[in-house]
This record gives sequence, structure tokens and C-alpha cells, in this order.
Amino acid sequence: MTEEPTVGRSELPERLILVVDDDAAVARIVERVLATGGLSAISVGSADEARRAVEAGGIGLAIVDLTLPDGDGLVLTRWIKEHTDLGILILSARGDTTERIVGLEIGADDFLGKPFEPRELLARVRAVLRRTKPRPSPLNPDSRADDECIYEFDGLKLSVDRRTLHDRGGNPVELTNAEFGLLRALVEHPNRVLSRDQLLDLTHGERTSAFDRSVDVQVARLRKKIERASAEQQVIKTVRGAGYILAAKVRRGAPAPR
Repeated sequence: MTEEPTVGRSELPERLILVVDDDAAVARIVERVLATGGLSAISVGSADEARRAVEAGGIGLAIVDLTLPDGDGLVLTRWIKEHTDLGILILSARGDTTERIVGLEIGADDFLGKPFEPRELLARVRAVLRRTKPRPSPLNPDSRADDECIYEFDGLKLSVDRRTLHDRGGNPVELTNAEFGLLRALVEHPNRVLSRDQLLDLTHGERTSAFDRSVDVQVARLRKKIERASAEQQVIKTVRGAGYILAAKVRRGAPAPR
């Protein structure tokens, strides 16, 4: 693996990275790679330690190996997504297509196989950090950024900053990070056909067969949730041989002043 040139801290979100890997040598390499990009990291060697670290707070992203001494990394990934808004990058030698798809389906934001190139790891971590801006603290649910952006379509409201979707009755619609990314890409390009490659560029930025196949799975899951919550059927339409389109009028704005 080659050395990665140092990148200034000011260019990156300053969030602590949690490295979950029982191979201490690999964990140290990952920490050094992140350090070259101005990112701080801590390492743990088990799922139990990872849960305790997440519960303690201060973590912005988790890099998770799938093979852990006290459990499967996929189970840990699901637990993290059920309890937090953290971004997750799975980093594992178990990189066959099925496990990549499963990892993305349960909420992982990206998947990178071992061995890896330091430059690619850092680039993927940077991308996940930028995609997974934390929502306001649950201890203060009324807090929000002054520049919060809301997309309204078919009676639904998607908040980019809070990373939430609400139906016309104000009830939350649960979305995985992957589903949120796809929906955001669609609402930001309404009534325009987006190919799988374009959706990948707007979400994962990857063009592997595993990610390509997962787009169809994620769109199908997202479509079911949207159709249950919205007023119309087929808000997200399939254009045979071309891709997908959000067939609804979208209004962009910010919440009214309190």
C-alpha cells in the first residue's frame, strides 16, 4: 500500500472515527491512513467494545470488519443503524457480492474489501462523512440549522439536514441511509430520468456490479415506503432500460421561522 499525502483538517468534517477490527495490525494501518487525511480514530477489537464506544458518544463514523470474535459485523452494523445516525463503512475480506448487498441493505453506507488502497479508503471515508451529516440531538428535537432545507412532494416532507421524511400527517417514515440517499437524489432531480450509474454517482459513487444490483433493491424498498405514506401510487417510476424518475412536483424551501 502506498503513502497518502496529508490533507488539511479544515477540508474534512471533524468527527471521530471508530475502527472495529480484531486484527490490531490492520486497525493501526487504518488509523494511520485516516491520520494522513486529518481524521482522528480509535480502535476496538470486538462488537461489545464497539457498542460501548458508540453508546459513550462522540463517534461520527464506524469502520466495521465483518469477522469479529464475539459476533458478526453485519449484526453490529444493524444495531448501530437501529440506534444511531452514524455513517458506516464495512471493511472486510468477506467481499463477495451477496455480503456486499446484504451490508448495504441493512444500512451500511459503503463497502470496501481487503486488502485496500489507502487513498481509496480515505476517499470513501470522506464521502461517507459528507453524506451522513448528523441530525439534531434527540435530547433537543426542536433544534435545527438556520439553513435547513426541506423538499415537499406529494404531501411528504424530506429534510436534508435532519435526514428525516414525514408523511402528510407529520408522522416519521423510517429510512435507511441508503434509502435516504436515493430519495434525496431523486427529489433533487424531479421529473428527470436517472440511470443506475447516475444514482450511484449521487449516492455511493461506485460502479461495481454489487452496487448496481443493490440500486434496484433499494428503490423497490423505498417505493413501498413512499407509496404507503403518500397520496398517489407510483411516485417513483421505472423507465424501462433507462432508470428511475420521481414523477411528482417538488417544492424546495426552508421551515417557517419559529
